[in-house]
Amino acid sequence: MDFLNTTAVLISLAALFSYLNYRYLKIPTTIGIMLIALSISLGLLAADSLGLTHLGAHAEKMLRSIDFYKALMQGMLSFLLFAGALHVSLNDLLKQKWLILFLATVGILVSTFLVGCMSWVVLNGLGLEISFIYCLVFGALISPTDPIAVMGILKGAGVSQSLKTKIAGESLFNDGVGVVIFLVLLDIATGRSGADAQSISLLLLQEAGGGLLFGLVSGYLVFRMLRQIDNYQVEVLLTLALVMGGYALANALHVSGPIAMVVAGLIIGNHGRSLAMSEKTRKHLDMFWELVDEVLNAVLFVLIGMEILVLNFRGEYLLAALVIIPIVLAARYVSVGLPVILLRRFHGFSPHVLEILTWSGLRGGISVALALSLPLGIERDVILAITYSVVVFSILVQGLTIGALVNGNNRGWRG
Repeated sequence: MDFLNTTAVLISLAALFSYLNYRYLKIPTTIGIMLIALSISLGLLAADSLGLTHLGAHAEKMLRSIDFYKALMQGMLSFLLFAGALHVSLNDLLKQKWLILFLATVGILVSTFLVGCMSWVVLNGLGLEISFIYCLVFGALISPTDPIAVMGILKGAGVSQSLKTKIAGESLFNDGVGVVIFLVLLDIATGRSGADAQSISLLLLQEAGGGLLFGLVSGYLVFRMLRQIDNYQVEVLLTLALVMGGYALANALHVSGPIAMVVAGLIIGNHGRSLAMSEKTRKHLDMFWELVDEVLNAVLFVLIGMEILVLNFRGEYLLAALVIIPIVLAARYVSVGLPVILLRRFHGFSPHVLEILTWSGLRGGISVALALSLPLGIERDVILAITYSVVVFSILVQGLTIGALVNGNNRGWRG
């Protein structure tokens, strides 16, 4: 299928599934869309295996024509991160800066190591002989929380502003750091680079630090341009150029595009909104980016739900996933617990903040996209199947219950 037809199919499915969810399921939109897409995909697989239809084969052919990694990491992600950062208060973020910094750096490293070590034990114990470095690669791609999934769920979870800032701030920044760590470990696993500390540190500094600096510069330049005009069509177009052109340029400069878009979004959403826009422009800008966010989220979760059609699942892969899901949650608990313990002397926390931060750490399309980018081989098949299982559990189980965890019998939790 060509690009136009594929896009038409995905948009149509997203619209239909959104309607069905709103009309009948009445659960958060992204979760409902993915649940419907996953259910239909499993139904197609079952029907094809019984020889009743060949629709599953046609759907699989369409999905194989879509490069999920490029579609998300080099397409949708820039829009979704910018749209998410646009509505995050910079003042609130600065109040939580040390916790967010720890979670997005130390937390990711701790989780990567813990998941990697325990996964190596589990996989080799099940006879799946995956090297230790590839287990660390899996730890790196599954450890970052997905800002797209997280912020979509937080909208209706009834989380306090303080806790929402912690969760959203971490998810916006840790995916950029996690992608850098993933790329470093993958280069080591495939022999493209050495494992010396100096080269790793330089790459991390270039990607993460460069992305931060690029986001500051590009966001500030567009902010200055916005201050000089009062025309909402041109101002919306400038933000669109910032996202598309800025992300492409960041990738060309080999700095982190995700981090750059988050920083640029924070600048435009805070300083730009208050100092460079009229009320009319703010209204149109919000409406535009909210619509972009909703449409791309819907399409993304359709893709996630249907991705099972092209995965290679075997019994031992599913068994490994069942064991590794609680390992990922345990590693998440430890990785958020360490920063909270270290900062508890200087910052007040609710006694339940660890449980909420752990359970709200959703994994999503970014983890699946990174797994799909692995070179072909047994490692890719195993890691992809387990990653998909963790993501499905994360979105369906954690996503559907986080609101109850926060609101159930603990309405006074403040975070």
